[in-house]
Amino acid sequence: MSQENRHYTGLTKQVHHVGALVHESRIAKALDEGVARYPIYRILRFAARIELEVLLDAIALDDAWRAERIHSEAMLLDAGGLFVAAYGSRKADYCSCSFYIWAADLARAEQAQQRLLAKAGSTRITEPMFSIEWTFLTSRGDLESAVIEEIADDVLRDGAYPEIKGGVRGFIARYLEAPETVVVLQGPPGTGKTRLIRGMLGEISRRKGEPARALYTGDMKALASDEIYVRFITGAEDAFVVEDADHLLKPRADGNEHLHRFLTIADGIVRSQGRKIIFSTNLPNVGDLDDALLRPGRCFARVHARTLTGMEAQALAEEMGSAGFRAEESRRHSLAEIYRALR
Repeated sequence: MSQENRHYTGLTKQVHHVGALVHESRIAKALDEGVARYPIYRILRFAARIELEVLLDAIALDDAWRAERIHSEAMLLDAGGLFVAAYGSRKADYCSCSFYIWAADLARAEQAQQRLLAKAGSTRITEPMFSIEWTFLTSRGDLESAVIEEIADDVLRDGAYPEIKGGVRGFIARYLEAPETVVVLQGPPGTGKTRLIRGMLGEISRRKGEPARALYTGDMKALASDEIYVRFITGAEDAFVVEDADHLLKPRADGNEHLHRFLTIADGIVRSQGRKIIFSTNLPNVGDLDDALLRPGRCFARVHARTLTGMEAQALAEEMGSAGFRAEESRRHSLAEIYRALR
């Protein structure tokens, strides 16, 4: 064959993690050899009240596998018929870890999970938790995410949300049971919107009997791409949370080009699966939001999270046991201010 008539084919794959490079190389080789190397895949996530370095060191030094530390919060575990990519993150008083496990058979996968859990021992947190898949667009233009385990321990008090009639817990229960997909939390910073979102995710966890999963972003560049919506539609997340969504929620007549994606998924497969879409915004007025988003049958509620009057703030502070807080009757108070006084 002449040089001119030769044809070459090739495959280029971009990976950004050493674990992905090793795993995908092995899979490609196994397919080429006609064998099955890792037919079993599991994800193990847990949190523990222990220093992350101490936990990962204990796992790394286990002679059940060979460990390679990528950096202080990530490592790879390798053994016969087993490959694990481990990632951790630190919180104020605990750490959370995610282990992506590929194994040759069920026995190896289950043994690896039990061995990893044993390293945390009595420090492992057993209270209800939820996982946040923090999603963002990198400088390379790639959609990336980091998974963080959170404890569902937020205490929601009715006095903190006087606009919610019938109490906060009842509101969350009705929302989770309703066919409508969307809820919008609207109000200035420091009025408890994020705490209310955490309360919703915590209640999903309690109802499921396992950690709820939420796709989370505040990155407007990520929301300008179809990829994040495809990830939600095809994934197993219980909720899509978008905080500080001011530009996303404005009327389309004002030039908003991104809201239509949410309007599409809110009425489609996401609704039929009972999954939720939660927006928070600092926009002050209901007229600042696109009417189509608030349409009955699509939106369960628009919650106005507001600052509290002096009387409301004092009553809430006393309920929370904040003896050092004295509300000023002449001005309004944010929840953040009251919680700071309690601390």
